[in-house]
Amino acid sequence: MDSLLLLIPVSLFLGLLGLIGFLWALRSRQYEDLDGAAARILFDDQPRKETPP
Repeated sequence: MDSLLLLIPVSLFLGLLGLIGFLWALRSRQYEDLDGAAARILFDDQPRKETPP
C-alpha cells in the first residue's frame, strides 16, 4: 500500500510528460507532411556529376 503512494504520482507525472511532448510535437509541425516522406523515398536522387581528374 505504501508503494502506491509513490507509484501513482510518478505515473501521473510520466503521463503528463508524455502529453506535453506530444503537444510540443504537434505545435512544431512534426506531423505536417506524412505523405511526403513516403513518396520521396520512391524517387532517385539527382545523379552526381563526375569531375575529371
